[in-house]
Amino acid sequence: MDRPVEYKRTLVDASQPRLSVVRQCQLLDLSRSSLYYQPQGESQENLHLMRLLDEQYTRTPFYGVLKMSEWLGTKGYVVTPKRVRRLLRTMGLEAIYPKPKTRVGVPEHKVYPYLLRGVAITRADQVGSCDITYVRLQTGFVYLMAVIDWFSRYVLAWSVSPTLEGEYCLKTLDAALLHGLPEVFNTDQGSQFTSLAFTGRLLDCGIQISMDGRGRALDNIFVERLWRTVKYEEVYLKEYVTPEDAITGLDAYFPFYNRERLHQSLGYRTPVEVHFGR
Repeated sequence: MDRPVEYKRTLVDASQPRLSVVRQCQLLDLSRSSLYYQPQGESQENLHLMRLLDEQYTRTPFYGVLKMSEWLGTKGYVVTPKRVRRLLRTMGLEAIYPKPKTRVGVPEHKVYPYLLRGVAITRADQVGSCDITYVRLQTGFVYLMAVIDWFSRYVLAWSVSPTLEGEYCLKTLDAALLHGLPEVFNTDQGSQFTSLAFTGRLLDCGIQISMDGRGRALDNIFVERLWRTVKYEEVYLKEYVTPEDAITGLDAYFPFYNRERLHQSLGYRTPVEVHFGR
């Protein structure tokens, strides 16, 4: 028998077709306007540059600000490193390479050590992990968060939000924990994941917390591979106009990813087969 809901959407839930949009937003504690929200403030030129940077980062995640600036120059765009740095930060993108500790996090947020170096991942619910990525729209962007099981690559929960606020991250975590409690949960050092609310939820469940080192996105390699797959197989093939379009597209993609997509690293089985031992 199938498990119930595999993932959580931020907005319209196909499993509740009789609920109005207003009622669904009430149940999710979201304003109805968030359904139609498109981030403001970026010029069309910046949005175009962000699309280019996102695609190049997916190909070469080890490019830092200077290399990204030079790469844009080879495409005919004269952009200062300062501007590139701001756009990358807006998208939540950081190059993968060791860097000195040059940033100080929120003082009251504890940063936990990375616990998974050299650890063999041998079973489902051994290690869970989450991350956030930028998803482009025609005239804006939204953020996608997903929670994944390292062993099976099974996406336990996902959500879309117009902002990087921690509340939606916590709700997505809660949705994932309904399907099992991992022994270790790994994140990066983003303020959404170091917050007392987020880490407290994990500790209350008896879950050990692990965090990537600064600039060490490869410490969370399975989520990085998920983003690459989602973008090449779904996001870059579509031209989402609104956040609702993005949610609809991803709502169709993630069941395919979990139940139908064969993974070479899983012996050409699907994540659902590996996760539930089918």
